This record gives sequence, C-alpha cells and structure tokens, in this order.
Amino acid sequence: MDIVDLARLQFALTAGAHFLFVALTLGLATLVAVVQTRATFSGDPVHLRMTRFWGQLYIINYAMGIVTGLVMEFQLGLSWSGLTEYAGDVFGSALAIETLVAFFVESTFLGLWIFGWDKLNRWAHLALIWGVTLTAYASAFWIMVANGFLQHPVGHVLENGRLRLTDFGAMVANPAAQAAFWHVLVGAMIVGGFFMAGVSAYHLRRRTAEQDVFRKSLRIGLGLALPATFVNAAIGGLSFQTMQPTKVAAWVGTPERLAAAQAEMVARLGPGDYLPDAGLVKTAGMAMIMLWLLMMMVAGVSFLLMLFRPAVRGFRLWHRVLTLMIPVPFVTMLCGWVFREMGRQPWVVYGLLRTSDAMSPVTWSQMVFSLAGFVTVFAALIVVNYWLLARQARRGPGAVALGDRPVDVPVPAPTF
Repeated sequence: MDIVDLARLQFALTAGAHFLFVALTLGLATLVAVVQTRATFSGDPVHLRMTRFWGQLYIINYAMGIVTGLVMEFQLGLSWSGLTEYAGDVFGSALAIETLVAFFVESTFLGLWIFGWDKLNRWAHLALIWGVTLTAYASAFWIMVANGFLQHPVGHVLENGRLRLTDFGAMVANPAAQAAFWHVLVGAMIVGGFFMAGVSAYHLRRRTAEQDVFRKSLRIGLGLALPATFVNAAIGGLSFQTMQPTKVAAWVGTPERLAAAQAEMVARLGPGDYLPDAGLVKTAGMAMIMLWLLMMMVAGVSFLLMLFRPAVRGFRLWHRVLTLMIPVPFVTMLCGWVFREMGRQPWVVYGLLRTSDAMSPVTWSQMVFSLAGFVTVFAALIVVNYWLLARQARRGPGAVALGDRPVDVPVPAPTF
C-alpha cells in the first residue's frame, strides 16, 4: 500500500470506530430522556429504575466516545494538514461550533444530570437530560454540516489558493448535509432501539430480577426501532438526490454509466481518473440495504409478538434472536458510512481537492507507525467500552451506581 492508501485506511478505521460510539450515544440519550419523562410525570418506580439502568450504560458509552473523538481531532491535524490549510477556514467553522456544543454545553448538562440526582428539582433534572439529548443532536448536526461541505462544497470562494467562507447559511442549508443528518440521526434511533431490546431480551430469557424493567424496556426499544427503520428508508431514498454523479454511476455499476460519469468529469476538470471504487461502493450499499431488510423483518415480527404477553415473558427463541441483533444496526451504519465516503473518492473536497493533495508531508514509515498507534489505541478503547457495557448490562439494575446514595443518607423530600 502506498502512503495515501495508508492514510485513508487510518482515517477509515478511526472514524468508523468513533462513529459506533456516536450512534449508540444518540440513540440511548433519546431513550433515556423518554423513559425519565415517563418516570417524572407518572412517579412510576419501575421507570425510575429503567432511567438509572439505561442512563449508566449511556454514560459509559459517552465517556469512551469523548476519548475517541479527541483522538480523531489529533489524527486530522497529523495526517491531513493539506485539507485544513486549503479548506479549514470553511468547514472548520462547523467543527468549531460542534466542539463548543459537545464539550461545553452537552458535557455541562450531562455532569449536572449525573450529580444532580435527588439534589435538583425533578423537573429541572428532567430538563437536563433533554438538554443533553438536544445538544447531542446539535453536535451531530454540525459534524454533518462539515461533512456535507466536503461532499458538496457550497458558500465559498477561492482566494490565494485557499477557500474562504462567503455564505454560512448556504453551508448550513446544504442538502447534502441536511439529508445526511436526518439519515444518521434516525439510524442512531435504530441502534439505540435494538440495543435496548436486545439487552432486555437477554434478561427476560435468563429470568433475572427486575422483569418489569426489561419487559417495558423491550417494548420501548422495539417501539422506537420499528418506525425508525421505515423513516430511515424514506430518508435514504431522498439522499440519493444529493449524491455526486460519480457515486451514482458507481452504485449503478454499468460500464456505460461509469464511462459517462468519467467523460463528464474529464470535460469539466481535465484529464484524470475521477471514478471511485465501484465494486466497494456497490457492495457497501447492498450490504446496508440487506441488513436494513433484516432489521425491518425482525422489528415487524417482534411488534406482532409484543401483542402477546406470554411471548414477551417466555418466548426464549425470540429473546435470543433479539440479543443476537444488537450488532446488526452498528454494522449497517458502518456500511452506510463506507458507501457515503468511498463514493466521494478520489476527492476530499469534491471537485476541488484530491485526497492525495490533502495529506500532510509525512513519510511512509511515519504513516505506518501512526497507523499502528491509532489502531492499537482505538482497538483498546473499543474492547474496554464494550466490555464495560456488557458487564454492566449483564449485572442489571441492581448493580447501578447512577443516582444511588449510601444507606445511611436519608431520602430527601421531593420538591415540586
């Protein structure tokens, strides 16, 4: 592999790994907020225990996601200085806003939510988790604004070999960003829904304690996952309208379509090879669609089974299938990400900056060393994160520390 391929592989592995944390964070934040809303309005102790259990899993994943995000920022400056020098003044504005939202506002809300149990008014505490959720959405939105600019650059001018932002509104309203944001956000709902349903099914199958917690969690998880699969299919169809001609040609895969797209780019930009790897683009796209069909089928059948209380309580084969489905939405999200990003090649900023020109001036040995370092760090973080998640999920609500208090501390009177 040459140095460009190594750099692309490094970014693909690290960005893909970080994306897994983000997807579960967005989905779980929504579900925790919904469950706590129910607990706050109803005063139901079962929903309160659900909030604490799923909230602790959310915190574990969020913390590890922050670490991987920091490593991602470091990698961007280390390996892709050509991109930041050429277009950093444009897409960097969206990344700066995302940093302020994610690291200051969202983290502040989350810290207050974690340490505010039984100390804050219950309505203020509920407002905090919704603040966490909405700022998580905002963080994802600004990331997709930055990515949308790379996919379909708008709102800029070229001055002295650098891009300068001239229309911030056009960059925010970029259709390539808007469609992708909703596609990612609804996809994260599918990830969170199947995660909640799968963990709940594990405990129902094993007849562990707190069966009411997991029966209700199963219904909530599937109640989110099923409509989300249909909504995301519609958004994905609309996203095809914003795709680059070369990506569309790679997806169709016919020699005539590929030749026409190549000829169009040559006429516009001069001689060169402007086509992505059609085989990889089509494989990733087909895998995404097939896995979506699997999720839709499982969610649809599960919805029917939820209508029968005995099935929810004791249909062990169904419970096992739902547990095995936990990784499927993650893989689907990764396939969609590969489809989106590989279809943009050979461009970093489509039509303006090639991937080979966006790299930092590093040697092959330096890139191999950094690739090995990043892969090692991310592999360790992924193993630790999913070990912690699996450990906490298996232990159940009885082992949750979130919102707990020592036995000798009196329970404060509720405030309204």
